Amino acid sequence: MKKFNKVLCMILALVLVLGLAACGSSSSGSDSGSAADFKIGIITGTVSQGEEEYQAAQKMKEKYGDMIVTATYPDNFSTETEQTIATVTNMASDPDVKAIVFVQAVPGATAAINKVKETRDDVLFITGVCAEDPAVIAAAADICMLVDEIAMGTTVVDQAAAMGAKTFVHISFERHLGYATISARQAGFKARCAELGIEYVEATAPDPTGDAGVTGAQAWVTENIKVYVDEYGKDTAFFCTNCSMQTPLIQQVAELGAIFPQQCCPSPYHAYPSAFNISTEGHEGDVPYMLEQIKAKVAEYGNTGRMSTWEVPINMMMIEAGVEYAIKWCKGEITDRCDEEALLAEMKKISGEETKISHYSDANGELDNFFMILCPFYTF
Repeated sequence: MKKFNKVLCMILALVLVLGLAACGSSSSGSDSGSAADFKIGIITGTVSQGEEEYQAAQKMKEKYGDMIVTATYPDNFSTETEQTIATVTNMASDPDVKAIVFVQAVPGATAAINKVKETRDDVLFITGVCAEDPAVIAAAADICMLVDEIAMGTTVVDQAAAMGAKTFVHISFERHLGYATISARQAGFKARCAELGIEYVEATAPDPTGDAGVTGAQAWVTENIKVYVDEYGKDTAFFCTNCSMQTPLIQQVAELGAIFPQQCCPSPYHAYPSAFNISTEGHEGDVPYMLEQIKAKVAEYGNTGRMSTWEVPINMMMIEAGVEYAIKWCKGEITDRCDEEALLAEMKKISGEETKISHYSDANGELDNFFMILCPFYTF
């Protein structure tokens, strides 16, 4: 009898311990914000390819710790698509990774997503700065994002007009004008200038990929912006379609007191720091700091109120909004894989209430999960 009681006590004690362990496990699992429940993957370029998105990924990791896992696609992504695919599939091989935010979604992104879906159709994919055919990547990813270049045909001219522009100079070259979105934006510039009574001027610069190279294209900017200002006056706004030409253009506009509504790729980090020799060391990803520094430099030139950009680096916003959306989706707070209202709400928290999104559309129709983004301007 004593032996039976001893065994019974041991069994009861064991049941009690197991019961407590089960309760503890259940309590831990209910905290869906913990890294143990799910992870969010972020794929970006390296610092040399896209410092904005790289720093945004690090910011998210600093904020959420082990919940965030990061990786980068190769610098030569156009020729190393297999490496991009391998990077994404390797990240998705961790069963705890429930969502992946991919910015910039370079060539190979669609193939990578489709490869993951062969074994895991549960992973949420959010892609930004999509470089592949919209219909193709929209069929693979859950959410796609891109700057609304076509709508800029109106917004950029409106911003220039608000800063006093009487003339609008569009700088480009034949290769760029052959791109559908650039051509459509150009048509928008012409139409909006006509509506507002602003003189529209077309300027043809050397193609940076041509014989003159980037150096020749930049030299053209340095030599010719003054010619246009002398002819049309300081109330002339300049817009150029090429990234490598933004730095000398900003320098010339500041020195000559002309108007600069935004870069081809609007962001405080695009060309302004190099044009004004602003160091980002110790302030990587610090947007308020960069805005303050640029504003001070513009004031030194006596050009306050005549130069601007978007207040938020769009690539950083895509990552931060994408991660916050993904976390809510993993927690069950967002139930649809593509919830437009919830996505816009996350964007507005970062870039302001004036942020707008619309669906990409072309002759083949509208893509419900491909969003074109417009953010508010910041005037220095």
